[in-house]
Amino acid sequence: MATATTTITTTSVDARFDTKWLVIAACVALTLYLGIVPLAFLVWQSFFTPQSAAKAAQFTFGNYQEAYGSSDTWLLFWNSLKFATGASLIAFALGTTLAWMNERTNTPAKQLFFALSIVPLIIPGILFTVAWILLGSPKIGLINLALQKVFDTDAVFINVYSLGGMIWVDGLHYSPMAFLLMTAAFRAMDPALEESAVMSGASVLEVVSRITLPLVWPAIFATLLILFVRAIESFEVPALLGLPVGIQVFTSAIYQAVHRYPSQVGLASAYAVTLLIITSVGVYFQSRLSTRGSKYATMTGKGFRPRLIDLGPWRYVAIAIFLAYFLLIVVLPLAVLVWSSLQKFYAVPSMEALSRLTLEPYRTILDHPSLMRSVWNSLLLAIGSATLIMLVTSVICWIVVKTRLPGRWILDNIASLPMVYPGIVLGLAIMILYLYLPLGVYGTIWIMLIAYVTRFMPYGLRYNTTSMLQIHKELEESAAMSGASWTITFRRIILPLLKPGLVAGWIYIVIVSIRELSTSILLYSPGNEVMSILIWELWENGQYVELSALGVMFIFALFVLVMVAQWVGRRFGIREA
Repeated sequence: MATATTTITTTSVDARFDTKWLVIAACVALTLYLGIVPLAFLVWQSFFTPQSAAKAAQFTFGNYQEAYGSSDTWLLFWNSLKFATGASLIAFALGTTLAWMNERTNTPAKQLFFALSIVPLIIPGILFTVAWILLGSPKIGLINLALQKVFDTDAVFINVYSLGGMIWVDGLHYSPMAFLLMTAAFRAMDPALEESAVMSGASVLEVVSRITLPLVWPAIFATLLILFVRAIESFEVPALLGLPVGIQVFTSAIYQAVHRYPSQVGLASAYAVTLLIITSVGVYFQSRLSTRGSKYATMTGKGFRPRLIDLGPWRYVAIAIFLAYFLLIVVLPLAVLVWSSLQKFYAVPSMEALSRLTLEPYRTILDHPSLMRSVWNSLLLAIGSATLIMLVTSVICWIVVKTRLPGRWILDNIASLPMVYPGIVLGLAIMILYLYLPLGVYGTIWIMLIAYVTRFMPYGLRYNTTSMLQIHKELEESAAMSGASWTITFRRIILPLLKPGLVAGWIYIVIVSIRELSTSILLYSPGNEVMSILIWELWENGQYVELSALGVMFIFALFVLVMVAQWVGRRFGIREA
């Protein structure tokens, strides 16, 4: 009897303290902490003066008065809006034109051009910017030098050290994102109305302007919003092209405020709050648009086979546009980095410089004392953050999709909240948080892991949600009726069925984590550098040929990583989707 009583008591205790609730509570607590606490500390710090050894921090509105009480701040605001608007429009125009030609016309070799258009996504932003400095600098830019020789003049044709140059470089860099987003929109649209217009005698331009673009208006607006948010939070282009000539936007102003002596963290926080509000408004309108796009729907229950628009002789012009785009975004940037990496000291191409080709920069960078440590730190952070994100968000997605717990929509919104954090704002918020919390992570690699997990958590959530929606509740019910606990059901049924989303999200987060700079720039410390930080330090030290050598190897390594990731995705993810 005693044995039976003990068994019953133990069973009831196990039921009461089911592992399910411990796992759920831990994941929910982590999500709430990462999504809310850094933001709260950021806003709180914006109302305090800097703390020093001789003077304690004091509550003040002075940071906001300094930030927004002078004409310089409104110039900063205006520069930010012009930069983000211009870059998003250029990226959208290029990406949409290429997507339309690829999906709606009979342009030859479209499969090849689709693959080539994705290649620029591999090139990190800092390397793309450095490459365009070498191409478009008014003094040493290869494009300027070539055009000056052709036209026998000293005029500067391209100047990347200007607001227009910043807009061009950033817009060009984000155009592949616009291409992918608009490709999906064109591919999903029933072209019956376009075909009717063509049969009625409408020209290609009339069909595009009066039929195609109005039908994909939700996708256009959403793409423009995404590009605007990405541009206004951009750090590499404003820092490398704007700061040397005194052109500031919010991200570069935040970076400079933190790196002043004494550091003006409160002022940086005041700037960051405004930047956060701008990105939040953009993301809000994007989410509202996604819920009101039904009136633009053209895909019905009827099957359709799109008839491509015949461009006639203009299809050769389309090929030329593709080739020019690929030349500007991949061939020229990569070629100038390769050329620079083969020089002992940077020199413009000439027969004399050709005779001085050397592999010395590669040997120098391979012997760099921080190289292997940076590679190890990058891999550790990328793999660690991707793994943690996909596991935690799988539980969050299960709560949101599969349960009826009250307030689960709030959890979904909080988990998505870091999507509105610009990278440098998130880095600032986390820096402030762990300066005050005595957890011992400030100045270590763990603070960067926390930042990466926070920054990329929304992406893991989106990948897992897509897969979770495809899993029917009957599978869990069957497992429960067979006596399986929630832990066993989740581990042996839910996670294997989530594998396509888990693998795809894990691969994506690994790749973007390795390239991350804006979040890391305020959090790294000596000994905790990652690859993007090492590139940044080489640039600041004027080691351009060594930077180029590292950049070439970095791009090649990322390309191999993407190829392996695609193979892994086909082997373990997509096949089971």
